[in-house]
Amino acid sequence: MTPADIDHPLLEPGEPLLATFAPDRNRYWRDHGIMAVGLMALAGGVLWLIGSPYPAIGSLGAILAVAVRGLYLAGETFKMRWLLTDRRLILAGGVRSVNLLEIDKARPLLGDVQLITRSGDKYLLKFLADETEVITKITNARDARARNRPA
Repeated sequence: MTPADIDHPLLEPGEPLLATFAPDRNRYWRDHGIMAVGLMALAGGVLWLIGSPYPAIGSLGAILAVAVRGLYLAGETFKMRWLLTDRRLILAGGVRSVNLLEIDKARPLLGDVQLITRSGDKYLLKFLADETEVITKITNARDARARNRPA
């Protein structure tokens, strides 16, 4: 079964689904690990600079805070889906979408994909396993839409 064979409630009649993008668990936890290490160093450094006798406790607190944040947001994050059709990109939550012909740029941003529309609106597709593949699929769909646009 290909993505085009899937009947999805967010699609309009006759609108084929080209791809579905979902957050990657490994990417999510790796990003949180990097954030934890960075904040650990920052918290410990600030506490050391101000002369606190407990910079290690601040570092531990930063790691725990990022871990709690990661656990709290994981369920919601892993439910996100971005749907690419031949007409638009349906954003996570399914409430909003971006017409493919409105997308000016699709570029990597710290491992995520940032979309910028012709009007300047920005959207972020987060925690993707392969942002280059996602950018390629979006730009190919946009370019195909531009070639096949009704006159």
